[in-house]
Order: sequence, then structure tokens, then C-alpha cells
Amino acid sequence: MMKCTRGILSAAPRLLMGSMLLLPLATSFGQVSPDEILNPRLKADEEQYFPQLKGLQQSITAAKFAFPFKLARYLNAKPGQRAALDSDGIEFVYFHNRVVVKISGIYKPAFNSRVLTKNERAGRTFRGVILPVLKLVAQQLPQSADCDGIGFEIIYNAGDPEKEYEGKEVLTVIISRDDAFKNANATGDQEWQALLNRSEVFVNGKDLALALGQRDPLNLQALERPVTRQAVDESSSLSGNMAHVVTVSETAVSPTGPIAQSTPVSSGPATFADAMRLQRQFQTQLNAIVKEDGAKFHLVESAAPSFEVDGDRTLLHLTMRNTLPFERSTTSIYKRAAQSFDLFLARQLRDLSRDLPANAGYDALEFSVVNRLGTEKNDFETIDFICPVNSMHSFVENRIASQDLINQSIVLVDGARIALNLQLVE
Repeated sequence: MMKCTRGILSAAPRLLMGSMLLLPLATSFGQVSPDEILNPRLKADEEQYFPQLKGLQQSITAAKFAFPFKLARYLNAKPGQRAALDSDGIEFVYFHNRVVVKISGIYKPAFNSRVLTKNERAGRTFRGVILPVLKLVAQQLPQSADCDGIGFEIIYNAGDPEKEYEGKEVLTVIISRDDAFKNANATGDQEWQALLNRSEVFVNGKDLALALGQRDPLNLQALERPVTRQAVDESSSLSGNMAHVVTVSETAVSPTGPIAQSTPVSSGPATFADAMRLQRQFQTQLNAIVKEDGAKFHLVESAAPSFEVDGDRTLLHLTMRNTLPFERSTTSIYKRAAQSFDLFLARQLRDLSRDLPANAGYDALEFSVVNRLGTEKNDFETIDFICPVNSMHSFVENRIASQDLINQSIVLVDGARIALNLQLVE
């Protein structure tokens, strides 16, 4: 699935096709390695077409665009994180039970949201990036490639200079494989419009009936988009890339014995549509939390709570500003992580859990705790605690201890996973 971008203290929707929760262990960036992929089907595709994918990446990197464009694997990477340097923006992923070659990147036009509508901004991005890249795809990949579609996920600015506001938008376009190759060299708007009418188009996760050359989109209900989704065996519909997976130990040891792994709340692999449905369903409740208790829970105003998809799970992401003072030179990442949990996050969880949507069909909570280090203006770190919903409830109900919750969760410091023993770092 894709997702979109979140900075340390600013946010936008996450990628539809993936997240940066567990970073690959490669020491250099080139093209996504088959060794980084867990799903057998996707791994086999990555191995089979690895030379072509490398050629495609090189072609895109060398190409000239209307405005600067660069491939980026993790559009949600925070500034300064290693993931922000990762230009492996091409990989096989699952999207709506289809195998898709995903091409993601950052486009830097100067769109003025007061002058150009959302439809116009998306149309210009489609022309400026997706059309030229689609031609390169047809040159580098065989038309018989073992995939169901070609997916594009492009993030760009949509600012309002009069309000000194710089927003972000993500255009996502999923084109069937046959359509992509058949129309790669089309030249007229009529052909491109017909292609878009048959494809899936989203802006920030919402369906858009993109109309080229028009201020307003088409009527979405009037489009007769064919059902082209090829079913994939459910046994292989797991997350394709290890960077997209939230893993939990099968058992975690507690003083009273093993604790069973939390069962995902979702009935099947999560889709981006699941996250969007939950966002719309609970937006009023989330807005109330921010308005009424945002200061109490130290929520970062520019990073609104959001439902996101990570691999085959749906999670609710909240960003909080830590009130504890830290000095980078006198504390280790382990001590800062332990104290951020014990002395900050754990004390918020009981009250916060009462406000969160209950029985909402999401599997985990991601708490991004932003620590300020010293007095330097831009010296921050982000500690992510990704906790299964059931485990979090067990903790606030005093059925498990804090270490048990940590054992069943993922802890990341600026995107890198750590093992955390709360007692050893006291």
C-alpha cells in the first residue's frame, strides 16, 4: 500500500503502498534489493526484473522534467533520517489485491493553491511527471511483466503564499499493465483522458475523476471504470517489503507467564481504503481530541491524528511533543527512549485511551514522541512506539506491565528499530 509525507513537526497523509516503520539494512542506496522483500510473490518479481528496474531508475534519474523530480521510497521520512536519503522509489507492492510496480517520488513545482484548483494541480503533475515516466517504463520493462498494474505516487507542494502556508498533496494513479503499455506513447489529451477514466486516481487518498485541462474534475459517479482487479491468493497477500511490516513477537515473557500475541483487529490485509473509511468515520472524534485535550496530551498541532496502513495492518498515528528535557551528549538513545515511555507516554495512555475510537477496526497505535535535545533550534529526535491495540488496553487496565507492552510493540528511534529493556537503562 502507499502512503504520504510527515515531517518532524509537520504532517500530510502517508503513502498508499508502504511506510518506513522498519528500514532496510542495506548500507547503500541503489534499487530495492530482492533481499529486502519478504513476500514470496513480490520477491520473485523483484529478482526476475531487477536489471530492468535498475535501468528504469537510472533512466528516471537522468531524465529532465518540467520541475525538479527525484525518486523517493519513503515519502513520510522525517528530515535528517536515513530514510529521507533513500532514492529506491521503484518496487513491487500489493495494492487492492493486485501486484503493482510502484514508482514514487518528490516533485517540486511552485503550485499556488489560490490560483490552481486541486484538479489543475493534479493534472499538471500527471503531465509533468507521470506521462514522461510512463514512456520510460514501456522502454525498460517488458509488456508481459508479471504484474497487474503500474502505480505512481507523487508528492508535491500546494501552497498559499498570501497565508505563508505550504501544504502537501499526493497524487496517486494506478494504471492497468495493458493500458499502461498500450498508451505509453499516446500524444493527445483525448487518449490520456480515456486512460485516466479507466484508472484509479486519488489525491490525498480521496478518489478524483481527474479532468485534463479543466478547472474542475469530472463527475466521479458518471465514470464507468471497469473492474480490472486481479485476485491474488490470500495466502500470499502479506506485506511485500520488510520496510512495510510491523512484526510482534509470537510470545512475550511476563512475570505471570507468556502473553499471547495480539490478534489483528482487521478481518484481512488492510487496504488504504480501510484507512480512509476510518478517517472519515472518526474525523469528528479526532478533531474533538485535538481541540479539547490536545494541550493536555501534548499533541503536535501540525501533525493531526491519522489512520494509516502499514503492511497488512491499519494503525492510528498520533504525534506528541515530549515535555522531558534531554541532552544528546549526556544521555543514550536507550535511556531517552525508556524515559520517554515511563515518564511521559505511559502517564498519558490511560486518559488518552478513553478518548480514542473504540472497536474501530484498527490493529495498532503509533505514538511518535518528539524529543528536543539541548538548546539547538533544530536538534530533535523522534521515538516511535507502535503498540498493538489489545496490548495497549491490557496495559492501561493493569493486566500487563510496561515491559510487557514494550516487548509486544515496536520501538524506533529516528526510524531505526531498537530493543528496549526499561530496567537496564534506569
